[in-house]
Amino acid sequence: MATALKFGTSGWRAVLGEEFTFRNVRIVVQAIAQHLRQEKLGHRGVIVGHDSRFLGEKFAAAATEVLAAHGIPCLLCDRETPTPTISYQIIRHQLAGGINISASHNPPEYNGVKFTPHWGGPALPETTQAIEQRILPLLHGGHVKWLPWDKAVRDGLVRLYDPKSEYLSGLERHVDKECIGHGALRIVMDPLYGTSRGYLDVFLRNAGAKMAVLHYWRDPYFGGLRPDPTAQTTQELQRTVRHEGAHLGLATDGDADRFGIVDRDGTFIDANVVAALLVDYLATTRQWRGGNIVRSVATTHLIDRVAAQYGLGVHETPVGFKFIGELLANGAALMGAEESAGLSLAGHVPEKDGILACLLVAEMVARTGKSLQDLTVGLFQRVGPVYTRRKDVSLNHAMQDALHKILEHPPDRIGRFPVQSINTCDGCKLMLGEEKWFLLRPSGTEPLVRCYGEAGTPDELNEVMEAGCQLLEVAS
Repeated sequence: MATALKFGTSGWRAVLGEEFTFRNVRIVVQAIAQHLRQEKLGHRGVIVGHDSRFLGEKFAAAATEVLAAHGIPCLLCDRETPTPTISYQIIRHQLAGGINISASHNPPEYNGVKFTPHWGGPALPETTQAIEQRILPLLHGGHVKWLPWDKAVRDGLVRLYDPKSEYLSGLERHVDKECIGHGALRIVMDPLYGTSRGYLDVFLRNAGAKMAVLHYWRDPYFGGLRPDPTAQTTQELQRTVRHEGAHLGLATDGDADRFGIVDRDGTFIDANVVAALLVDYLATTRQWRGGNIVRSVATTHLIDRVAAQYGLGVHETPVGFKFIGELLANGAALMGAEESAGLSLAGHVPEKDGILACLLVAEMVARTGKSLQDLTVGLFQRVGPVYTRRKDVSLNHAMQDALHKILEHPPDRIGRFPVQSINTCDGCKLMLGEEKWFLLRPSGTEPLVRCYGEAGTPDELNEVMEAGCQLLEVAS
């Protein structure tokens, strides 16, 4: 039996049949319900959805039964639903919050509970800590109550809801449909068996793009891969884009909050580069001047160079879109981005939206008529080249001790590069001058450290990454 259920960077996740059980889902949802009632928000109602994982609809129904037992009315999404769609509906209908039964991009054996508060972004630490405190007594024998489904429906506390059309209409305020239509784009879409089916492709078809689709059905096993749009998981998309002579390949993760972009020659484009290209494109077409772009500490400083060209400021946050979303919600930023393929705009939702990101890339390609690699070359010519990489390193006990030593007493150089300043916003970011840096960020859930590096040439990047990762070996 679980002794604690902890929320990570975006909700609680666990392995199906082990920690992720109907009992534990009901416990987590009851803790959320109690929190909403304490905040005097429960009467505003909650929207509940799920992704395409095993038994998702059953877990979502169980969640509504618990909420109904606490007198909280529920809108239950009528099919698998993207996380950003749920966020959009929370804001549009001024709901108390939303629950999505989703493990996002995690492997198929996982599922999770994502809680989105009334402001529409991922729950902040103070909210998840309050919920976790309520979970503890429930795990140790506290009474969990739920109202049987038929009675909850009969009493009007639960009703089925289709959130799609309103969300797609909302996207039209941020994406130029006419521009996409005039570009006569040929696009291949890969939802990776996830929730963007019927969302991303419908918007693009309505805009006039010619679409081909891959993996366009529900598969709880996600074809045996993680539903995460990376260079590795989009191999078929890359081949199809080349074979079909398409302008663009677009992919999303399991709950459609992350994006993956493939250029016309089948090259996968890193999310850092996509974000910087979009800052450049949107600052021009939307005439952004004088505002801020917000990015996480692990995200490329190429964004900073682009922002400076337009007189825009840059705000840096810890890793986790909740911190970016908070600034978007407060009107303190025009756009937010993180290296793990998260992106959103002010006035949309303060949650990462892979569908929006894909649509903005499609608009950019349609308007410019250029490949993403050509756009990148042009950007590098104007602001200088920047190369970024991430490497995840599994830690043995000796390396874990070494990591703690490095975090407590950072080195004064990485290889031949002297450390000019240290950023402890999240992990340990060693600034090496001339836009070179190396970041060590421990995972909060497993014996793993994420190593990020950035430099002005591929050779320098290799040098920074090699020397940085060697710190773990040397110190151990």
